[in-house]
Amino acid sequence: MKTFLVSALEPSANLHLKEVLRNFKQEFGDFELLGIFDEVLCEEFGLKNKPLYSSHEFSAMGFVEVLPLIFKAKRAIKELANLSLETEKVSKLDAVLCIDSPAFNIPLAKALKKSGLKTRQVYYILPQVWAWKKGRIPIIEANFDILASILPFDSQFFTKSVFVGHPLLDEIKEHKSLEEQNEILAKKEHGKLIAFLPGSRKSEIKRLMPIFKELASKFEGKKVLCVPSFNFNKIPELYGDISGFEVQSNTPALLKKSDFAFICSGTATLEATLVGTPFVLAYKAKRIDFFIAKFFVKLKYIGLANLICDFGGQNALNPELLQDEVNVPNLLKAYESFDYANFFSKVAFVRKYLKFGSAFNVAKILNEA
Repeated sequence: MKTFLVSALEPSANLHLKEVLRNFKQEFGDFELLGIFDEVLCEEFGLKNKPLYSSHEFSAMGFVEVLPLIFKAKRAIKELANLSLETEKVSKLDAVLCIDSPAFNIPLAKALKKSGLKTRQVYYILPQVWAWKKGRIPIIEANFDILASILPFDSQFFTKSVFVGHPLLDEIKEHKSLEEQNEILAKKEHGKLIAFLPGSRKSEIKRLMPIFKELASKFEGKKVLCVPSFNFNKIPELYGDISGFEVQSNTPALLKKSDFAFICSGTATLEATLVGTPFVLAYKAKRIDFFIAKFFVKLKYIGLANLICDFGGQNALNPELLQDEVNVPNLLKAYESFDYANFFSKVAFVRKYLKFGSAFNVAKILNEA
């Protein structure tokens, strides 16, 4: 049985990790995990070891919100380095798998190398160095043995990245057919289902929900609010009064049955693209966070689907409204002037560009590491 040290801090990282583990168990057999991950994986895969830290302990967004976690992260890195060496002495550590979260995983990889650990380190979902911090590239390539890229254009920046496919193509099983696309165009306003996805973090939700509530009141059809399952017990605290909405937690399923969506920037924008649900991106951050990001990041778009189109030589597939642009009149205007023909043509482009899912290829890398 193989043993892996895992660092998966974000909810999305744990969702992608779950698919990798499912493929690994199916193709290569049993395994054991150490490190940081969602404890629900223990029950799902029958793991003996609990995580050293739960991934929920490290959830934060933005420069300001991350600051209180710095000391905790330093302590966790030191403990993970010690744990990896102890495991290697007692039995065998077969691979280290770090997923996304560069602010934590790059220092972790450096600490593991410095400790003398010889186990191969795999980085899955590489940092967005094409957006900023290109200086990280040599550090990443010096401390990780395998760079498992989920975006084809990563190879323009990393010399040793290997494209493994995109995790969402594993997780999204269905997308809208041509007939369903035509149905969206033919529906009258009162028959449409509008989805609202204000993000998963407290800061995102608090900024967008008041606007989304007012916006929802302008639509006659059914309105559905996407609430991640880990936020269900916090609905009054995070979302306030949601009596005007139906609530659902399965993002791809909600998007599949929706005719249109208003989405906070993040993974859900690419999910909507791959499902084929027209949407408008709305993003509001703390002013200091947005100022810092704007100073350092020089990109035409913030939505991943639009960035993929841009790298692929295509125009944008959806509107993006940022900061003070995010208000009810602007969102309604973006909805009413939406270019459906352009959107559906770009959906086909993005699916073709990303090619295939990544879970099996990452499981194979872990088995061979």
